[in-house]
Amino acid sequence: MMPATDWEALRPTIVTAVGETLLMVGATIIMGGILGLALGVLLNTTRRGGILENRVLHTVLNVLVNIIRPIPFIIFAAALGPLTLAVTGSTIGAKSMIFPLTIASTFGISRIVEQNLVSVDPGVIEAAQAMGASPWRIIRTVLIPEALAPLILGYTFALVAVIDMTAVVGAMGGGGIGDFALSYGYRRYDWAVTWAAVVVIIVFVQIAQFIGNALARKALRH
Repeated sequence: MMPATDWEALRPTIVTAVGETLLMVGATIIMGGILGLALGVLLNTTRRGGILENRVLHTVLNVLVNIIRPIPFIIFAAALGPLTLAVTGSTIGAKSMIFPLTIASTFGISRIVEQNLVSVDPGVIEAAQAMGASPWRIIRTVLIPEALAPLILGYTFALVAVIDMTAVVGAMGGGGIGDFALSYGYRRYDWAVTWAAVVVIIVFVQIAQFIGNALARKALRH
């Protein structure tokens, strides 16, 4: 029979793990979100018939996204180890894992952005062009605002994926709630700790989904 879990002793550890997860998720969704938005806009606008049509650039970017996006994250993060070390000075710890998390999320988000921008009515863009609007102004005042609600839902999906990825990096010494579940739960056969980690992840995901849905509804009303 396994001894009872000493939650009092584990409390500082789980608080630290939650903080590390929030740090990784927050930094990744901000940096990856911005870079992914820029890349997604480029993918959309440089395609055939786009306002910045450039078939060579579009092909290069499209192939790059298609190569990187399907790679399982744990393999991608491991392969990126030398570059992570060069950039951050380490390959372990929450701060170091932000780098591969950001790179991976950038390519995932870019495809989400591109797919949502495709749904914008071409007539609206043509009307803006007819009025003499520059490509940058069309992107800023027409393209993104017209797709705002689905973009919010897409970013919510990406945020949930990032939460999942931060749990995965626990297996690579990345810290966070994944490392807590493995080190203090799975490896010690303490299933109560493992399930506590599961509950924390579920809470994170539910909060993210609730906020994302609320923001999308607000965007639709406007």
